[in-house]
Amino acid sequence: MSHSNPIILVPKYMDQFQCIGSSCEDTCCAGWSVTIDKATYKKYKKVKSPGIASKLDKEVTRNRSNPTERNYAKISMSGCNSCPMLSKDSLCEIQLMLGEEYLSTTCASYPRVTNIVNGNYEMSANLSCPEAARLALLNPDPMEFFEIKLNRNNKHSLFNQIHPEQYNPTQIQFYFWDLRIFSIELLQNRTYSLTDRILILGLFFQNVQDLVNNASSSDVPNLIENYRKLVRAGSLRESLLQIPIEATAQIRLLKELIDVRIHAGGANQRYLRSFEEFLLGIAYEETAEIETIATRYQFAYDNYYKTYMDKHSYILENYLVNYIFKNTFPFYGNNISILDNYVFLALHYSLIKMHLIGIAGFHKEKLEVDHILTLIQSLAKTIEHNNRYLQFAFDYLKTREFTSIAGMAIFLKN
Repeated sequence: MSHSNPIILVPKYMDQFQCIGSSCEDTCCAGWSVTIDKATYKKYKKVKSPGIASKLDKEVTRNRSNPTERNYAKISMSGCNSCPMLSKDSLCEIQLMLGEEYLSTTCASYPRVTNIVNGNYEMSANLSCPEAARLALLNPDPMEFFEIKLNRNNKHSLFNQIHPEQYNPTQIQFYFWDLRIFSIELLQNRTYSLTDRILILGLFFQNVQDLVNNASSSDVPNLIENYRKLVRAGSLRESLLQIPIEATAQIRLLKELIDVRIHAGGANQRYLRSFEEFLLGIAYEETAEIETIATRYQFAYDNYYKTYMDKHSYILENYLVNYIFKNTFPFYGNNISILDNYVFLALHYSLIKMHLIGIAGFHKEKLEVDHILTLIQSLAKTIEHNNRYLQFAFDYLKTREFTSIAGMAIFLKN
């Protein structure tokens, strides 16, 4: 997919992003297998240079079960869970000895993710990369988007393609840009607390889902206009205050997730360290009563999390805006409804927040931006490479009928 300098829409941080190589605190060449596309595999077969040729031959294995152009072969991680092609200094031997053009699409593009919308390219980053996470999350200004010419690295890791203009005004996909712009604008509206913004977004998407179910998608522009008025007038604040705060329901979900997490394996060390801090921060014990844990959780929230995160809520705001852009929200996944797209977004936020409440309880007054960054980056890495965790949380909410906005609110509000 090499094009001559395509114009590409990016969040501002992408313009500054560059891999920091061996000084990175959590190498991307570890913890998962690397997919090799067919073209790269063919290149590797032709390599003659001694030393590297035999190594490639040994480490790159064909994907026999269901090979595709993109996923044709793979490099499996070695015993210590890192890529066998890494040198002693944690640099890629393929790049050192053969040059960047020999990197597979996966390696050349990571952490960049490309979507195609109406034939136009968009690129953002997975926040499982520490440097991308730093640039994307730590800017206190609202995330902005602009078009750049892309010249280097023309290998794209294609994530999603959507074509809103191929639909007509009675179909919800037609309103992709309206929904995206409204969602980002609402999440960046700092006259409301971040939790309230996410709750309003949920009310909105519940209404959108109703329109879809009643075959009235053409009412979406009116709905957006009405919500803009309500948000400006502040008339939703009253109903937001009515939503109950249910620490014990949050802890129940957390307890289930903790059990899954403890028995799941496969998480990276950085995340496991954050997870340990979280457990210690709420003084979690397997035998403890839900109410006891809930009291400690509430204490950590009131005394350490709240004041710190009120000042730094732009970090989570940036995370959500990046998520919306990267996941072509609310049209991600096959057969996932509009409202379920929202539930996944809210779930990401709740999981991060619940973890951070414990981490705040652990570090107390010494809580720092780095602790937040490490959690978000390592959790992203854990979730990206193992969808089971997120799917479990989603199914848990579904079976207990929590995926209405009233149900989701219980997990969003502290």
